[in-house]
Amino acid sequence: MSTLLFGAKSLPGRQLRPASAFPAIRDPITFSVRTALDEDDGLFIGYGMFTDSLPYTMQDDYDGPTQPLTFTSAVLENEWLRAEFVLDLGGRLWSLYDKVAKRDLLSNNREFRPCNLAIRNAWLAGGVEWNFARRGHDAQTCSPRFAAALKDDDGMPVLRIYEFSRDRVTPFQIDFFLPDDSRFLFARTRISNTNDHVVPMYWWSNIAVPERPGCRLIVPAMESYANAYHQGAHALSKIPMPDGEGFDASYPCNFRNAKDHFYKIPDNHRKYETVLYEDGYGLIECSTRRLQGRKLFVWGQNTGGQRWQRKLLDKDSPNYLEIQAGLAKTQQECLPMPPNTTWEWLEAYGAIQMNPSDVFGSWKNAVNAVTQKLDAMLPEAQLDEMLARTRQSIALKPAAAVHHGSGWAALEERRRGASLTKHLDFGSCGPEQQEWLELLEHGCMDDEPPRSFMVQDEWFNLLKKAAKNHPQSWKIHYHLALNYFRRQDLERANASIDASIACHRSAWNLHAKAYLRRASGHKEEGVDLLLEALALRPNDTSLLKESSKTLMECHAYAPLAAWMQRLDKSLRQQASIRLIDAQALAYTGQLDEAEAILDTLDVDDLPGIREGEVSLSELYVYIQCQKAAREGRTLNPRDVVVPARLDLRMST
Repeated sequence: MSTLLFGAKSLPGRQLRPASAFPAIRDPITFSVRTALDEDDGLFIGYGMFTDSLPYTMQDDYDGPTQPLTFTSAVLENEWLRAEFVLDLGGRLWSLYDKVAKRDLLSNNREFRPCNLAIRNAWLAGGVEWNFARRGHDAQTCSPRFAAALKDDDGMPVLRIYEFSRDRVTPFQIDFFLPDDSRFLFARTRISNTNDHVVPMYWWSNIAVPERPGCRLIVPAMESYANAYHQGAHALSKIPMPDGEGFDASYPCNFRNAKDHFYKIPDNHRKYETVLYEDGYGLIECSTRRLQGRKLFVWGQNTGGQRWQRKLLDKDSPNYLEIQAGLAKTQQECLPMPPNTTWEWLEAYGAIQMNPSDVFGSWKNAVNAVTQKLDAMLPEAQLDEMLARTRQSIALKPAAAVHHGSGWAALEERRRGASLTKHLDFGSCGPEQQEWLELLEHGCMDDEPPRSFMVQDEWFNLLKKAAKNHPQSWKIHYHLALNYFRRQDLERANASIDASIACHRSAWNLHAKAYLRRASGHKEEGVDLLLEALALRPNDTSLLKESSKTLMECHAYAPLAAWMQRLDKSLRQQASIRLIDAQALAYTGQLDEAEAILDTLDVDDLPGIREGEVSLSELYVYIQCQKAAREGRTLNPRDVVVPARLDLRMST
């Protein structure tokens, strides 16, 4: 019998404290990809990409010791499988347990270990993550999403997880169900573009499975779009499977460096992906054909990749790799979604047991063997029939929320004067939406610090109207500046922020002006502005961590070092703040003091270091070279051996 129960999941982990009070405008999102493709590949490379992280703030405050944590969870279970979801963390499918084989099908992380890899910074490894609307690890991946419980026409329990994209102004839902006699968990996804215009759409189900020696990935493709990383840029080239890398790339442990492979599954072939271990057992994921893309990501076997694995996982979990399923063929693109359109698909997750001799030989034989086995277990026609049948019996059934997400859909419904859908309960607006409700209903804003940010066109128009009626409102001018910045109209953005500062000097408009001047090519003008903003918010660690990067970029090491000396002692004990202290000391010539701090640090103490960032190893190399110069020696930076505890370089 299939059951659905709500409860609590207890995990040790780092406490994720409230998000930054400031908008994420420092770092523009640069999209750089070289391609070596054929004219008939038909990829939408670069379509739908963003140049900034607005309207979001960063979830970047999670330094500190491991402590007991509790999250709201839901469990779907039958006699074959147990599926656990964590509703407070983006509705992530945390674990999928094979009750007969007594094996975890997914990477089951037993700690909450956020690290800086997502759109809003905080991200965690393991399970299945649902990435919607914007390229990257989802903005809601460490935030609550809505959940509802319902039943189909036969009384089968269904778990619905749903939310609203601020980027595309569109809702989505996933209805999960586990029929009584099923060896597969089903995930039925529905995205609705309720706008009167085309929107770029993105979706990737990100599936983490254990990476074990000898494991092999099987996907029905004879070609792959291989993506290499280098200093934030991407290089995409089409190569044959499985040997186009110069080694057998179907064995994930063969990769030395971090790498993506996007598989070119023929249009007329069913879509699936599996990772099989040496005994022939593993997870298989398959879907209806709307979800056409499949991907592999590996961290690689080098030192940096292995350090990232251990940063993200509890000490007893094996390494992991990611297989993914997406709307497009690669993650360097979105697909154009027509106005007033709904896209639906059905995924299935379950165990597969193969004869090892059938899948650890030739690539073609392995693909054929898995395809035949999957066709016998779960025919593609059955998936198609189930998708069609459950539209009325599940997807369009209304259900009250039992767990609440954000208030942004409720605000959009207030703005429209109509529901986004007839069957999704988006609740009511919360504190983050209040100043926007005031703008909508009264055409004005209070003078309190901003509680959230908005760059949607309709709200931009309301702000422009309000600025004419309330020219003395620093906050309205401030929000206007952010909207002009989003549209890369730097002239009007600078004028609006100057108008805001003329009304009232706040940490927010000083912070914004610093980054507008930086975006305009005058980053040095931001130094005094950021120092003034810090003085107004002396205990804001998010502001300090972000501002320190700009101060060092401008070589303002002495003012930063002086500021660090005035900082509250308790804040200086945080590992991320100690790293800033070490950087400021090193670049003001206090090498021994900086090295003494580095001696106390480990990459595991610094969860906020960004994926691909090498500032820690660069600082170590700089100190060693400067110490050598002080002693009259010349030391080549390439000859410095970086201790493994400080090395997160992904390509060495």
